[in-house]
Amino acid sequence: MRDRLQMNDESAVRAGGSERVAVQPDVLRRGLAFCALAWPAWPAGAQQPGRIYRLGWLSSTERQEPYALAMVQRLRELGFVEGGNLSIEFRLVPAREDAFLRMAEELGRLNCDALFASGHQIGLSAALQGTQRIPIITVANDIDPVAAGFVASLARPGGRITGVSQLMSELPGKRLEVVRELLPRARRVAVLADAVTKPQLQVTRAAAAKLGFELVVHEFDAPPYDLPAAFGRFKRAGAEVMVSLASAFFAVQRKAIVALATQHRLPGIFPNAVWADAGGLMSYGPNFLVSYRRAADILAKVFNGADPAVLPMEQPQVIETVLNLGVAKRMGVAIPQAIALRADRVVE
Repeated sequence: MRDRLQMNDESAVRAGGSERVAVQPDVLRRGLAFCALAWPAWPAGAQQPGRIYRLGWLSSTERQEPYALAMVQRLRELGFVEGGNLSIEFRLVPAREDAFLRMAEELGRLNCDALFASGHQIGLSAALQGTQRIPIITVANDIDPVAAGFVASLARPGGRITGVSQLMSELPGKRLEVVRELLPRARRVAVLADAVTKPQLQVTRAAAAKLGFELVVHEFDAPPYDLPAAFGRFKRAGAEVMVSLASAFFAVQRKAIVALATQHRLPGIFPNAVWADAGGLMSYGPNFLVSYRRAADILAKVFNGADPAVLPMEQPQVIETVLNLGVAKRMGVAIPQAIALRADRVVE
């Protein structure tokens, strides 16, 4: 079952003038929706006849990722067809700040109508510095865009950036709650972290202190990541379970990460379903395909003249659980009935 994030007007709190959404404790129930799913789809016929729309795309993951394909497909459904009235300038960028800035400046010189930027701090900072006036749409997979200062509030971003926020101030802690439910006797938790996950790591440390976990953190500075060394450290430290923080640079190596987790018999909780599909034991997080389709809806509005400063950033209203039972059997992990019953999908 998908976990519904119960939010209402009373759950919005103000901190330093910014409106923040506080997730209620009773987050675990059914559904699949986004806070703004009730909005009407942008009319497919709203494009200006004969106009070619140019989208700059600054990414740290390949265009063939399933969620990236979902965004392009949704744009097509809305009438923006690549090779027709849509030109996509895609740039795959290595995990270096200077490389992101250089590519952002290149896209800025192309006079794009909108820029889709990687949802981590390095990518968004480069997009802002390297371009002027161009609206920036993001799926903020790795950061809380309000806490990081990229938008004034989710309801009214107030600048050039809008898109979809993925609850990165709440979900890292919630995954530790799932760890407690999955393995009640576990005390030592391995954590994969890197330079873009520092805010998530802070949330994870705070949650671990409340739940009585001891964390074994392996934090990478910059690619290439020595994954075998990290898992060797986890094994020596006696880690009983692992969590991977949400990083685009982990996502591109997810097959290697889940293979090492299985090899070391280290049950893993991962950020979203593409990890469970790749061989991870369990994922708990937003549906990425839905998130990127919603980003396409926002892009369509911007293409047709909407101001990103007043386009609310959307949040997933529900969180899904995906189990890989084949991996559970190979690891000898018994899935508690409560988790099995609320699983949205099971990979055999």
